[in-house]
Amino acid sequence: MPQDVLIDTKPTSGTEIGMLRLRTLVRLRWLAIVGQAGAVLGVHIVLGFPLPLGFCLAAIALSAWLNIFLTIRWRKSVRLHERYAGLLLVYDVLQLAVLLYLTGGLENPFSFLFLVPVTISATSLPNRWTLWLGLMAFACATLLAFRHFPLPWLPGEHFELPDIYIGGMWAAIVCGVVFSAIYARRIADEARQMSAALSATEMVLAREQRLSALDGMAAAAAHELGTPLATIALVAKELKREMPADAPHTEDIDLLISQTARCREILARLSSREAQTDEMYQRTAILPMIEDLVAPLRGPDAVIAVTSSADLDDKALGSEPVFRRNPAITYGLGNLLENAVDFAESRVEVDARWTPAQVSISVRDDGPGFHENIFDRLGDPFVTTRPGYGEDSGEPGRHEGMGLGFFIAKTLLERSGATVSLANRPAPEHGAVVHVVWPRSLVDLGRA
Repeated sequence: MPQDVLIDTKPTSGTEIGMLRLRTLVRLRWLAIVGQAGAVLGVHIVLGFPLPLGFCLAAIALSAWLNIFLTIRWRKSVRLHERYAGLLLVYDVLQLAVLLYLTGGLENPFSFLFLVPVTISATSLPNRWTLWLGLMAFACATLLAFRHFPLPWLPGEHFELPDIYIGGMWAAIVCGVVFSAIYARRIADEARQMSAALSATEMVLAREQRLSALDGMAAAAAHELGTPLATIALVAKELKREMPADAPHTEDIDLLISQTARCREILARLSSREAQTDEMYQRTAILPMIEDLVAPLRGPDAVIAVTSSADLDDKALGSEPVFRRNPAITYGLGNLLENAVDFAESRVEVDARWTPAQVSISVRDDGPGFHENIFDRLGDPFVTTRPGYGEDSGEPGRHEGMGLGFFIAKTLLERSGATVSLANRPAPEHGAVVHVVWPRSLVDLGRA
């Protein structure tokens, strides 16, 4: 069998089931081999209980030879196609069933180990493989309840558990397999979704940081382009001086000189921004920052009203907070404002408040508000109330959501030190409220 047969080359997204490494299954099987051999030899040699030792060791040796074959034939780092990983787990279920058949069936306390292959499948393989492995474990447990060798016990004594106890063991195995499979699946899915969402968050933050770095690049470009533009201007003036006044290209030379001068003025403005100091350029008061975010969203669909503590004229509140330009805060607040405008019926209210201890920004809309059935899950990745995600709607212009926008916004804002809370407006009002609060000493450059 060629090596690439075991490898799944189909691309998978971050939220899809991950493929098992051969190394993982080999190591787990070696652990099982050591445990099985220790249990069998301990029962036979230490406790002195008679059992079919040769058959038991043969079943254990078969697993050892399988591990050796897999290790020699393929690199342990390869990722197994789901079919081959599933078949190896099927073998583990059958091998365990054979050992239990030889050592007392469900009377053997190690019969609970049927949970292990099913749980591994639940965390790493598609649902259909977990279902088949669970059904196989149920079938083996049912067979072992009626057919098995006697439980190893003291020589000359016969030990047999009552049927009702065996039935309880069977029910415990079934319930354990079902519960562990469902629990492991949910935990694995959430971990995969969180990993994919955090990767998306990192990509967004990196993009915002690149955008914020463009100003520095522009200043550097201004320095680099200054010399060639000066040379162009000098050559153009020399050409005009040597050219007769009524020459046909005089107007073109004048246009070239004027446009060169304009370019130098633009580059001078870019250079002066660097001459100001990066620290001055990186500062922005809270209200201008909000206005910069709100301006692109204003339109006929919804009125955006901005209020603040400055409207109260309370000197005890202190001066307006000054933020450092932060791509995380910009993206996070911008996403919250976009959501509010998308869901609002006619009005969005943005309220900026500050005290000597904290700075807060509240975003309210008059839309339908947060759905009660997902309210507790808001902020988790891939949770959305927007239509279209996962559907083939086919409607042009439809705003579809993936459920990552709010998660990314919340994650970035919390990384900046903010606390993000959600609520619905109290009746008879309707709409959503998002409240973002920072400790003032953390974000206000005047108090830091």
